[in-house]
Amino acid sequence: MTLSQSGAEQIALEAIVWLAGNDELLPVFMGSTGADEAAFRDGLGNTEFQASVLDFLMMDDAWVIAFCDTKGIPYDRLMQARAALPGGQQVHWT
Repeated sequence: MTLSQSGAEQIALEAIVWLAGNDELLPVFMGSTGADEAAFRDGLGNTEFQASVLDFLMMDDAWVIAFCDTKGIPYDRLMQARAALPGGQQVHWT
């Protein structure tokens, strides 16, 4: 299933809200990206920021599972959402 960009943005926004409520993982994201609270809030409507949150979550299977289980979505939906956002296209080097 291919997601539309608006569907991908919806999933990304849900991921941002989930991340913001995760007291253990949010500081890891903030520390690894250098984002502060203002940048986090300002990034909500920015598809590049949304994509960065999905990229971050997909770094660890446990994070993907925790988010998807909470939201009741299939595990591969994050990858599909990321592919539909800017910069998510597969790069073919051949």
